Amino acid sequence: MSAPATGQDPHGVVADRLHRDGQRYTRGRRALVTVLLGAGRPLTIAELLRADEGWSQSSVYRNLGVLEACGVVDRLPAADGVARFEVTEELSRHHHHLVCAGCGRLDDVDLPARVEATLHAVTAEAGEALGYEVDEHRLELIGRCPDCR
Repeated sequence: MSAPATGQDPHGVVADRLHRDGQRYTRGRRALVTVLLGAGRPLTIAELLRADEGWSQSSVYRNLGVLEACGVVDRLPAADGVARFEVTEELSRHHHHLVCAGCGRLDDVDLPARVEATLHAVTAEAGEALGYEVDEHRLELIGRCPDCR
C-alpha cells in the first residue's frame, strides 16, 4: 500500500473524508479501499468481486458510489465501455494510464521525472495561451495491450 501524497495514512484520510460527508468508514469500505490501494492499476467491478467472494455486487456499487462522492475513488471510463476504479492520486501517487483500444484494459504508468517536468511546462504554457492556470495534468496513452496485439 502506498502512502498518500500528504504522507498520511491513506485509511486515516479516507476516514476523515467519509466523516466530513456524514458517512462511516465501514469494514466493507475499508476492505474495498485496501484492494484498490494494492491493485497497482484500475479495477473493474468484476475484478473487485473476485478479490473478495463475500462481497455482493450491489454493496460494491453502493460503496464505490459513496467513496467516489467523497473524493476517495475515481471512476475511469474505458474503450470497452466498462468503468474501472482506483483511489485518487492524493491517496496513491501521480501516474498516467495506458489504455488498450481493443479490450479496454487500463494500466498505470509512471513517467520519468524529466518527462513529467516537460509535461508540466507544456500544459502550463497551453493553459496560459487561453488564460488558464493549470493545476494538474493527466495523460492517457492509447494502444493495444500484449493480449490484443
